[in-house]
Amino acid sequence: MASISPSACLPRDLDDALLVGRVWRSAPVDGPSVVVVRRGEVFDITSSAPTTADLFDRADILDIARHAPGESLGRVETLIEGALSDAALPSKLLAPCDVQAIKACGVTFAVSLLERVIEEQASGDASKAEEVRATIHKLIGADLSQIKPGSEAAAALKAELERRGAWSQYMEVGIGPDAEVFTKSQPMSAVGFGASVGLHPASAWNNPEPEIVLAVNARGEIVGATLGNDVNLRDIEGRSALLLGKAKDNNGSCAIGPFVRLFDERFTLDTVREASVSLEIAGTDDFVLEGVSHMREISRDPADLVGQTHGAHHQYPDGFMLFLGTMFSPIKDRDAPGGGFTHHAGDVVTIATPAIGALVNPVGSAVDIPAWEFGVRALYASLARRGIVAGA
Repeated sequence: MASISPSACLPRDLDDALLVGRVWRSAPVDGPSVVVVRRGEVFDITSSAPTTADLFDRADILDIARHAPGESLGRVETLIEGALSDAALPSKLLAPCDVQAIKACGVTFAVSLLERVIEEQASGDASKAEEVRATIHKLIGADLSQIKPGSEAAAALKAELERRGAWSQYMEVGIGPDAEVFTKSQPMSAVGFGASVGLHPASAWNNPEPEIVLAVNARGEIVGATLGNDVNLRDIEGRSALLLGKAKDNNGSCAIGPFVRLFDERFTLDTVREASVSLEIAGTDDFVLEGVSHMREISRDPADLVGQTHGAHHQYPDGFMLFLGTMFSPIKDRDAPGGGFTHHAGDVVTIATPAIGALVNPVGSAVDIPAWEFGVRALYASLARRGIVAGA
């Protein structure tokens, strides 16, 4: 990963971007700290915001992020370079969220909807995917990207597909009135920039899912955005949608970062709506796969997805991170003709968009990468030891 330029992993307008993140600081701190990036310089502001959830809840969030006193930790490029090279530095990048719930929306793009239907029809068997894909395309005969979820046209298509025996539970959440919203991962479990993502060892058909992730506070207000990899096990979920939890939540299966870019006069939800997200997968076998997703092709507006997640029906007192879904399901053959794509150990996944930067993670097995051991209790014990929050 050292060949990747640190500057390519940061917003193209870095000097104007207001970034929030977390780093693990070595002795004497020996714990996680909340940091902001101001004109490319990193400042530890944990004394003003013990967690990113606390910062996101502040009514004066932009003022705190811009002006709160904090210890300088040097240039952000140094942090990025250290993560890419796995160098032993005094500070190490973590995922930019902490105690927030980590939620995700599924099948919000027509392409990913079709791939979920294919997984289901193939019962998780990658060797059947190409045949099923051709059958599904012929049977549906409609451009799903032109159908508004919950509309009369969607209801008419549902009735026709039910008549043909081709309706799917994925179609229901893809073009029906209700979005799929699930718990992707647990608070404190996401890995950050440069850390390894993990694949369940039982999976032989899997892929990354490059997505934009919204940072939402306890009041349901969207305060910023970052990038995420919703690592996906196609064979396990394809066997049964009831295996979604196993297919989506295991050690290292959720990567978020490198920083949350806060919304301000230069970066807004409209920026997210118009963003393009690129994906590159580079293998040690010289395999390279590239693609681009355009957020303008999403079937449900990001604000609607937040509204379906948070409201009178469901509260998140610590806020939440929300994956918006992906349209990119890699199908390029890798190991054999018609076999499609699956990860190899050592793959490097790069997810990027100019206004946010890039999230870079190598791929390994969930049982071989570092175990998740630092949870919410450990976080508050660390903050108490440092005198930032009161002890128990």
